[in-house]
Amino acid sequence: MLNSEAKNAGEVLVSGGIILYPTDTIWGIGCDATNPVSVNRIYRIKQRADSKSMLVLIDGPAMLEQYLDQIPPLALEILRKTKNPTTIIYPGARNLADNLLAQDGSIGIRITSDQFCRKLIEITGRPIVSTSANISGEKYPSAFHNIKSAIRNQVDYIVDWRQDETRNPAPSEIIKLEADGTYTTLR
Repeated sequence: MLNSEAKNAGEVLVSGGIILYPTDTIWGIGCDATNPVSVNRIYRIKQRADSKSMLVLIDGPAMLEQYLDQIPPLALEILRKTKNPTTIIYPGARNLADNLLAQDGSIGIRITSDQFCRKLIEITGRPIVSTSANISGEKYPSAFHNIKSAIRNQVDYIVDWRQDETRNPAPSEIIKLEADGTYTTLR
């Protein structure tokens, strides 16, 4: 089931579509992070200003090299030490949709530990946008059954995996790295 759902969702992503899917934190809305048209569509679905960047999921540290000008050594240290899902905001993003980046050219990236997400990234070979499955400003849904129809009705594919889970997940920790090597914990 996992493999077939990842394959189906991957086909939608590669063709420019939007998916609703489980992540290592909360349910997310996703697309190919290199496709600016798809990224723009997610902003519209969420009714979110495109000046508020979204994060990207990748499957491992090696993938970072494709999307950053340089990997700060502190990032690798943080990634080794962290036990919980952690999104790091890196300076100097590249090879991603321009409308996905913050105004300063930074991007939030999380290396996912989720089995489904890792399979999806492996199948597509692309980073995946991950943003909470809610309208901007509203509380994120704690489970699939809490996702509003306004979101469900606008995506191209809803992943049929872990929809019955009732755990109460939390969003990832967010750490912003600066070019000078300093960092700030944002969440």
